[in-house]
Amino acid sequence: MFASLLIANRGEIALRILRTARRMGLRTITVYSDADCDAPHARAADAATRLGGPVPRDSYLNIAAILAAAKQTGAEAVHPGYGFLAESAEFAEAVLQAGLAWVGPPPAAIRAMGDKGKAKRIAHAAGVPVLPEYVTHGKIDFPVMVKAAAGGGGRGMRLVRSAAELPGALASARSEAEHAFGDGRLLLEPAIERARHVEVQVFGDARAGLVHLGERDCSVQRRHQKLVEESPSPAVDAKLRAQLGAAAIAAARSVAYVGAGTVEFLLAPGGEFFFMEMNTRLQVEHPVTEMVTGFDLVEWQLRVAAGEPLPAGQDQVRLEGHAIEARLCTEDAAQGFLPQAGTIALWQPAEDVRVDHALETGCAIPPYYDSMIAKLIAHGPDRDAARAKLARALDATVALGLPTNKSFLAAVLRDPGFARGEAATDFLSRFEFRDRAPDAAASSIASALLAARAGYGEWNSWSNNPAREMRFRLGEEIALRYADGAYRAQTPRGAVTLRLSAMGEHHARFALEGAGEESVAFAIERDALHLARGGASQRFENTLYAPAARRGGAAGDGRLASPMNGRVVAVHAKPGERVDAGQALIVLEAMKMEHGLSLQVPVRITAVHVAAGVQVAPGHLLVEFEPAAA
Repeated sequence: MFASLLIANRGEIALRILRTARRMGLRTITVYSDADCDAPHARAADAATRLGGPVPRDSYLNIAAILAAAKQTGAEAVHPGYGFLAESAEFAEAVLQAGLAWVGPPPAAIRAMGDKGKAKRIAHAAGVPVLPEYVTHGKIDFPVMVKAAAGGGGRGMRLVRSAAELPGALASARSEAEHAFGDGRLLLEPAIERARHVEVQVFGDARAGLVHLGERDCSVQRRHQKLVEESPSPAVDAKLRAQLGAAAIAAARSVAYVGAGTVEFLLAPGGEFFFMEMNTRLQVEHPVTEMVTGFDLVEWQLRVAAGEPLPAGQDQVRLEGHAIEARLCTEDAAQGFLPQAGTIALWQPAEDVRVDHALETGCAIPPYYDSMIAKLIAHGPDRDAARAKLARALDATVALGLPTNKSFLAAVLRDPGFARGEAATDFLSRFEFRDRAPDAAASSIASALLAARAGYGEWNSWSNNPAREMRFRLGEEIALRYADGAYRAQTPRGAVTLRLSAMGEHHARFALEGAGEESVAFAIERDALHLARGGASQRFENTLYAPAARRGGAAGDGRLASPMNGRVVAVHAKPGERVDAGQALIVLEAMKMEHGLSLQVPVRITAVHVAAGVQVAPGHLLVEFEPAAA
């Protein structure tokens, strides 16, 4: 076994690998970008080295800088994590040529399976069922799936239902693939309606040993990106599991596979399955496999990379109980799940489940990387127990400061269709979710917490005279008074009386009039308060004395501003041009995905304030317009 390991990744990925490496007695080394100089993973290892600028191409995708870091720190092996360079044959070859151990499959296997079209031909030759490919000059039966030939993670994928949609889908998928992978090649294949996304974890060693570790169901997806994964799949019985496992091993054996890999299949409603692709790396969702098998897959990777045989044979693989994972992301459900960057004002993970993360109170979420910030994994004796446990853990998780999909994930887990195990890849297209809006009680609690934390002279001299009325505008006008140990808030929706029985730095206990005591978590940033209560996370900003612009401009003010941090990929608007409703004016790339910004009515463009390549922040003015002539 090598003595030191450089982890060429960031965040929770780096910390996950570091945890096992340290348990095995290895010296650990991490790398970081300028955006991550104070990130937890940069501080956790025995040594750390700066790579370069914040954008991935200058840091985590910079092969020369990573190899220089390995040489400088005396690393003997390199683990690429998952994402970034994990599926780069060029990187694997460079590591091996530098005389280092590569914790991953052979470069030839990466290259063979890295092209989806080539991978399908290899799988077909190995006897694995595959879907046919369309060629653009042939007849196409819709619906079809457009896919990037390289890469993964849902980028460069589009479901197309008609010939009219195809040109736009090809253009947007090609653009996204080029920016994500540097390769704009695409392939088209039939789309299977109401299919499931089922993948099989495989593992090989350099002695021709090869096993599968059961399947994972990853059907709950948004924009073709996985959100909820589980093992075993509720749609797979023992017979189908054996068939899937045999097909996965056949595909892996055809490229002499070594290390951790995932063979992904589409499972049709009738039980037929088809090879989609092979991911030549460890997956984000590997913890559910670890939970049901009891194996540490990172330890397996390290041992295989050191030339050891697989720690277990196929007859020693047993699936015990059920595990479900949910991906916690900084996304705004009320704004089309746009990714969010900023600061975590308060982070407190749930205690009774596994949480893989690299978060802490006050840490920054940069706009340059994926929006996933943590994974919650629950294990139970059966699926329903694991599902309920994970939903409760999401409720108990405190992630304040930025919008997250926490409540959305809990709602998915509690959905009757998901509970019955019926979720296919189109599940979220039919799933209705409405985030809980603050009620009068929540606004009143926020007002009382702000008042209780007020310093001398703040909040209209509140601390000089507690009985004096104090006013807030927290989305609605609130008049607050304090008397006889209780706060009374007058809101447009009625009066609310509450008593604070305890209050700490980030926690408070109180009782609403006529109700028992309850506890909340909160964080205050200047004149904004973030509140975690009853599983919901809400933000209250006191705009009483703010300029009118901060209170939200009127709709149709003729200005399109950026809703998020991102890089302008394309500008489709020109001054004087008439633009139809729904037509993308600006395309932003944020946290690995492209987002087209459009308007709901036809307009005439009067000014464009950005160009392709510039970085923008929330509120940055992009385009000005006026109503289009009839």
